[in-house]
Amino acid sequence: MKKSILTLAIALLFISIGYVSATCVLTPTLLSQDPYPAVPGDYVKLVFQVTGMANSDCGQVIFQLVPEYPTSFDPGVSSYYSALGGSYATNYNNYLTIPFTVRVDPDAVKGNNTIYLTYVTQSISSNSSISTPFNLSIQDVKSDFYVFVKNYDFTTRDLTLEVLNIGQNDVDSLTVTVPSGQKNVTIEGPNTYVIGSLSSNDFTTADFNVLPNKADINLTIDYNDITGVRRTTSEVVSFNPEMFRKPASSPVGLYVLIALVVVIVAYVFYRRHKKNKKKKLLRE
Repeated sequence: MKKSILTLAIALLFISIGYVSATCVLTPTLLSQDPYPAVPGDYVKLVFQVTGMANSDCGQVIFQLVPEYPTSFDPGVSSYYSALGGSYATNYNNYLTIPFTVRVDPDAVKGNNTIYLTYVTQSISSNSSISTPFNLSIQDVKSDFYVFVKNYDFTTRDLTLEVLNIGQNDVDSLTVTVPSGQKNVTIEGPNTYVIGSLSSNDFTTADFNVLPNKADINLTIDYNDITGVRRTTSEVVSFNPEMFRKPASSPVGLYVLIALVVVIVAYVFYRRHKKNKKKKLLRE
């Protein structure tokens, strides 16, 4: 008899816990994101709205915006927010508003990135943990470049590269470098060319003094993005000096030499003729 009563009590306890737990239903939503889209390397303010907190059965609820890529919290800033169920009613709408300010990773990928808001309910009759995913919209601050050989001057050995900013963003402090140690690539003089600013969909040139050897030239392109973050990308250009016209040999030097020989020969004949004429006059 006692065993039956104990079993019934335990069953009723579990039913009661299940009922109380079921009555604490929280629904979080991402109310706002500022700025939208977020900028990599900068801050973004996220405001979540949670309905169901008017229920006192929820007890103490601890929320956390999980500090994982692409977001992080500054040192000393907590990723947790604690609230007590049954305490929230605003304009007859029972919801809780939770703000978080986080930093976006400088290398965050453009588009929607998943972030997670978790919450744990802590009450006498209920203890549960739930994680909800949300989308964080991030804009692209990087840029892309297209580089090709525009011209080569055999006389000066100047290699002219055309550099196009094919990205959607302007860049500053743009430099193009030809790293040393490349096969068949010999740079005479500086191996870095400073361009400066280059707008989106704009182009400019970079010049290097290069020996006329056929090669694939590796380039390192460094620039500051629109947030001021220094970024690096790589490009490869194919250089074939045979594609460019060599300067034709000038015939002027040959003409001068021929003229000089003619003058010398004429002078020798003139001197000989004059000498022979003088001898002839003396014999007469």
